[in-house]
Amino acid sequence: MRKTLYIIGLSVFVFSCISQKNTTKSTYKPRTAVTQSKTAINGQNINKNKPDVATEHGVEFFRTNIADITKNDNTASYGSIVSAKPAGYKVVKTHFPALGQNFRQKYLILHYTVLPDDKSIEVLTQQSVSAHYLVNNLGDNEIYQLVDENKRSYHAGVSAWRTDKNLNDTSIGIEIVNMGYTADAAGSKTFQAFSNEQIKKVAALAKDIVTRYNIPATNVLAHSDIAPTRKQDPGPLFPWKKLYDEYQIGMWYDEMAKQNFMTSAQTDVDTRYNEPSFIFVVQTALQKFGYDVLPNGKWDDATKKTIEALQYHFRPQNYNGVLDAETWAVLQALNQKYPTK
Repeated sequence: MRKTLYIIGLSVFVFSCISQKNTTKSTYKPRTAVTQSKTAINGQNINKNKPDVATEHGVEFFRTNIADITKNDNTASYGSIVSAKPAGYKVVKTHFPALGQNFRQKYLILHYTVLPDDKSIEVLTQQSVSAHYLVNNLGDNEIYQLVDENKRSYHAGVSAWRTDKNLNDTSIGIEIVNMGYTADAAGSKTFQAFSNEQIKKVAALAKDIVTRYNIPATNVLAHSDIAPTRKQDPGPLFPWKKLYDEYQIGMWYDEMAKQNFMTSAQTDVDTRYNEPSFIFVVQTALQKFGYDVLPNGKWDDATKKTIEALQYHFRPQNYNGVLDAETWAVLQALNQKYPTK
């Protein structure tokens, strides 16, 4: 009996060693698609056809968005793929990409450099500030890329919009060569215009970016929008309405809605302007739209600069930071068109 058990045990051991040896010699074979149906999640088949991962010069790319823009769902993996390379193992893309993901790039922020072309390049590439792109003022067809879109550039600084903070983490920055403004003794600002060639470049670049990343209109912003107490760029001469009308980029109010608010806005400004309760309502409306302002019932410096930022973007004919009836009507029309979700 003992001899019989010994022979059985030896046979099992030999068979185990042979199996392990054969396993060691086997080569990796990618898993082929399974034709049988799989369990559906939320009414969708998880094995639905997905675009292939492309390889160019050893770098993997995924070139197709699989998002639902109607839900502001940025689920996709567009562009080059960075993967781990664990020693002794193979990372495969058999089930790539998962639906539960989104882009880092939620915002597009526009700036001006306040420097000439050569100095703009030097500062944005050699110092502690940067941007993903720089639009020169040389009249050529070139746009300079300075930072990989997948990386954070240092363009926004201390910033906020609606519920998001520190927008360097979630934005792409475009700098435009422009000397900004000069101020007289009374503090009145005179801004420099942008060239038509620059605006065409910015529009084409912005259109490409917002399309690829499904960036909503409410997230295409000025530096002054996300940091109104610190920044003025790109200023009141940047043609936001042109980008909206001709390229469908960014936000603009509906003229009819603005006109519908004008009568009550004029009454508010004429009769309630200095009432803390009215000031609180205006500050709350600014905050609701997206600006990082604290409602306190006072026309303080932060509120004035926030109104000025709103005027730069949506009422550039008058950007003195003082709430008038048209500015108040514009703000209400914007909140009506772009409610916070």
